[in-house]
Amino acid sequence: MSIAYLNGQFLPLADARISVLDRGFLFADGIYEVTAVIEGKLIDSRSHLDRLGRSASTIGLPVPLIPDAIEAVQKELVACNGLEEGLIYLQLTRGADEGRDFLPSPDLQPTLVMFVQPKRFLNAPSVKTGIAVVTTPDLRWARRDIKSVGLLAQAMAKRIAADAGAQEAWMVEDGQVTEGASSTAYIVQDGAIVTRPYSQAVLAGCTGAALTALAEEAGIAVIHRSFTVAEAQAAQEAFITSASTLCQSVVRIDGQMIGDGKPGPIAAQLRDIYVDFARRTAI
Repeated sequence: MSIAYLNGQFLPLADARISVLDRGFLFADGIYEVTAVIEGKLIDSRSHLDRLGRSASTIGLPVPLIPDAIEAVQKELVACNGLEEGLIYLQLTRGADEGRDFLPSPDLQPTLVMFVQPKRFLNAPSVKTGIAVVTTPDLRWARRDIKSVGLLAQAMAKRIAADAGAQEAWMVEDGQVTEGASSTAYIVQDGAIVTRPYSQAVLAGCTGAALTALAEEAGIAVIHRSFTVAEAQAAQEAFITSASTLCQSVVRIDGQMIGDGKPGPIAAQLRDIYVDFARRTAI
């Protein structure tokens, strides 16, 4: 039976109950983080907790535990669930009020929940085959730098991708790719990595930030600019990063084959570099 954490308690996930008046449920008034676990250890933990702090500060949401305490809870969840490889999901909302009102009570206590999800991504079949992506209009709100639990547009994009036989959707705004529904988007041109610069238009990816820094250390140029769907389809390679995929090659975009239709060497090299980094720095 999976064990979760809810507001100071460890309990069976099935028994983790949250009020229907919780503002995360009623207003999507909350934020979240997803941290990878490899060989029973947390990957790039502080990067995720720093982003949690930025998101919380931006919307004026207090974080009830300091980073060290959150890591301690997450390590306990990994241990008591026997998780070797997978993800830890953390969600923080403004809490449950006395009724439904757009303005919360000033003394509201936040709701903090964490649980684990086994997932094999080190040796996933898609590492060898690559994935397909479809593009879809970006319907999200303007503050995409906040890792909000309001994920309706992303869920819709994922459904569009699944219906087309693809594994991810790249969202497009003003003719430019913003990012994936649950990932950061990249292409490779002339041996250089091209990815959109961080701003309010995209989420600053923790895995992506680590990977691009590692790429530059390895002598691979990284160009921060927007790119079009046509550029992506004509690129040498395309790939995505996220906590749940690490670095994953994209071999088709809207049915158009990228390169020779197989995972490219640069993405493969970056994945190896990142996995090595993850294992060396895991806690």
